[in-house]
Amino acid sequence: MATLGRPSHATEQRERVLAGAAQIFSRQGYRATSMAEIAAEVGLSKPTLYHYFRNKEELLVRLYEDVMNESLVNVRRIENTVSDPLDALREFIVYRVRYTCENQAIHKVFFEEEEELPPGLIDSVLEMRKQFEDVMKRLVGRHLERTGRSLIVSKTVYVNTCLGAANWVYKWYDPAGPLKPEELGRDVARVLLLPLSG
Repeated sequence: MATLGRPSHATEQRERVLAGAAQIFSRQGYRATSMAEIAAEVGLSKPTLYHYFRNKEELLVRLYEDVMNESLVNVRRIENTVSDPLDALREFIVYRVRYTCENQAIHKVFFEEEEELPPGLIDSVLEMRKQFEDVMKRLVGRHLERTGRSLIVSKTVYVNTCLGAANWVYKWYDPAGPLKPEELGRDVARVLLLPLSG
């Protein structure tokens, strides 16, 4: 029996397999990766790997679901707990940059392997992405309403520009560089929020 409050061995193994799959998909691409290579990456036999995941597609789907679920939970928490909309936007951007920097491999997969998702899941991912963007749009709208400010572009263009900048750090962030993910997040937020606070 698993100890109360601690993840089971099976849960820990699945998380380890997912992390390993993200690493190898990131290095060599989803199509070029076999289940045997994933098994070797995480030190399991191929039959044991199939005990946790039926196929490569299930692994990819789970990676996407995990990223979207975790992201939505966190930005909704920010929206519901940070009362000032500008402060909430700042925390939203810092969170997004930090999470992306700390999970570069999975974000490389997330942004570059989307076409490999089964057709039924694409709609679900797009809907979750829309919900994520809608949180930021609501925060921008609340700030503009509170301050009487306006943007020179639509909220959609502004939000997509912010998210594009925050998401793109997976391509260039260097963990050995001078900035920690949180510090980089603060710098990115400072730049992106200038149209709202300058």
